[in-house]
Amino acid sequence: MDNTEFQLSDEEIVAMTLREHSSFGFIIERYEAKLKRYIGRLGVRNYDDQADVLQEIFIKAYKNLNSFDTSLSFSSWIYRIAHNEAISWYRKHNVRPEGHLIADGEEVLALLKSKEEGVEAAYDKEVNAEELGRAMEEIDEKYREVLILRYFEHKEYEEISDILKIPTGSVGTLISRGKKQLYNVLNQNALRI
Repeated sequence: MDNTEFQLSDEEIVAMTLREHSSFGFIIERYEAKLKRYIGRLGVRNYDDQADVLQEIFIKAYKNLNSFDTSLSFSSWIYRIAHNEAISWYRKHNVRPEGHLIADGEEVLALLKSKEEGVEAAYDKEVNAEELGRAMEEIDEKYREVLILRYFEHKEYEEISDILKIPTGSVGTLISRGKKQLYNVLNQNALRI
């Protein structure tokens, strides 16, 4: 990508791709790392599996680009395709999703500590990203999905609503309940140690 493509919005790149199909490479370049990280956090851990799922995401996006509504967010649209492809991969391989989290989980811990009353007193020791990853695997999938999108992918409520096809008001409820469930799991795990 040269500097011109870096300055273009997603929607401008989509319009350019619809005129000249070779421009789809700009979309791949812009989203490949982000989507790989996202599907990895959703549980597609193996490198080859990630490559297969990414390929399916980009094939579906390319085939359906004409139906993309440019008045909507392209990011939400392609994350929705990624979400659906990860779920399809689980079904095809008959495995249970077990999110994979990396060190940036410290941000989630900071949010839990700052937003829950009395949380600081409950943390006698620092929770590391590995512990957070195990705790995330224990919470309900509906909560895990919204927490990953909000705190690891930094998506706004409206985008999460578009990606998961749920009302915006439900996003806030799921995030609140998810944080409480995560907090409880972290505390229970700390008591076991």
